[in-house]
Amino acid sequence: MSTEADRAALMARQGMGARYDAPQAPAKELLLARRGTAYFARVLNGLTDEALMQKGPAKAVAEVGYHARALAVGLASVRTGAPAEPVRVAKDVTSLPARALRGLFHHSAIHLDVEWRDLPGPMWPVAVLPDGTRAIETPLQRAEHVWRQAVLIGGRLTDLPAQFR
Repeated sequence: MSTEADRAALMARQGMGARYDAPQAPAKELLLARRGTAYFARVLNGLTDEALMQKGPAKAVAEVGYHARALAVGLASVRTGAPAEPVRVAKDVTSLPARALRGLFHHSAIHLDVEWRDLPGPMWPVAVLPDGTRAIETPLQRAEHVWRQAVLIGGRLTDLPAQFR
């Protein structure tokens, strides 16, 4: 949005229930992470199920999904004060069907985005996840992870933002 008035008008049009990032959230890093997630999704959608089920791509997709899930669970724990549930990781991701890997990526990305949007503004600079990661560091950590893993499933190195090459 170009101005606060534009942002306020958009929020009014979208109504109650729409989620927005807190003003204290690291906007540039969140954008980098969300663009990386979109790029990863585009590369993943270009893979056939057979190509996805090769050991390298299957492992990379699972890592991206479990990484998002772990960050989301950690952020939820910080936000709610409830203990973080451990993220269950499949021992052999190549035994999962392709649709399960695609679903893991898709759902974990949405879950993480919801947790970022629900984190209250004042918590961004001070909250620390159970693993010791600061909440404000999670978008850049996620961005780097998802962009680099995209290359492992067929993305082009030249598409990565310069800071991750």
